[in-house]
Amino acid sequence: MSAQLVLHDDPAPGVRRITLNRPEKRNALNHDLRGGILRALEEADQDDAVRVMILRGAGKSFSAGYELGDGNKGMDFPWYTPAGEGHWPRHVTSGWMRIWELSKPVIAQVHGYCLAGGSELATCCDLVYMADDAQMGYPAVRFGVPDNQFHVWFIGMRKAMEMMVTGDSLSGLECVRLGWANASFPAEELEARVLDVAKRVATMPPDLCALNKRLVHRQMEIMGLHTGIRAGSEICALGMHTKSMKDFITRAREKGVGHALVERDSPFGDYRGSVKSKEK
Repeated sequence: MSAQLVLHDDPAPGVRRITLNRPEKRNALNHDLRGGILRALEEADQDDAVRVMILRGAGKSFSAGYELGDGNKGMDFPWYTPAGEGHWPRHVTSGWMRIWELSKPVIAQVHGYCLAGGSELATCCDLVYMADDAQMGYPAVRFGVPDNQFHVWFIGMRKAMEMMVTGDSLSGLECVRLGWANASFPAEELEARVLDVAKRVATMPPDLCALNKRLVHRQMEIMGLHTGIRAGSEICALGMHTKSMKDFITRAREKGVGHALVERDSPFGDYRGSVKSKEK
């Protein structure tokens, strides 16, 4: 993996900031980038000088989702997942859930698009702060089924249902109101405000912080979150066999992924469909 795919710096004592660095692809999560994110987080978790991590994206977006083009050519999967039906949803879900097991808090700093796999990554972080105009959504429901079905847990059944049957996104302001994010700020203030939060977390005794992080996650797991997400990944595997998914894959192969995504979103007038409309 190119070291340039994942950057890191230490903007304040005890704070490690990790940057997804595929801005030309809106930080699409190919195999190398996914592996690099987890390695960087795990290295920081083992560094006694680090007390909290910030995860952000370079360029115009946090992450527009999983790599759907040819950006995975020649790359191996970044971690082992047992083979068989549903390998992909089990693979990505088990990866991002490793963030829950880290001892130190991870803050997602979200701007621009935070879609599909990008929203799964941000959800598995411990704290989420957004730009007011950021967009969190799962447009992939227009041709398939989510890998990590977190929506009901974090935004409630009614809004989750609306997202699942439309593919529409939520703004940073809406994500805060519904409970997916902790707070949102004007985009130009986001970086400084997130760093302020990170400094406060870094002030906490790290041994207590680790236990309190674990406490919150264990409560969610006892209420059934982990079981629910595992069940969702199995339904995702069924989605791979639907006519809609097969039709999308055929269009992507014949016309290219970009064209297939424009066709997917044009009836809704958003995401790539809105870009096409503006170009007209």
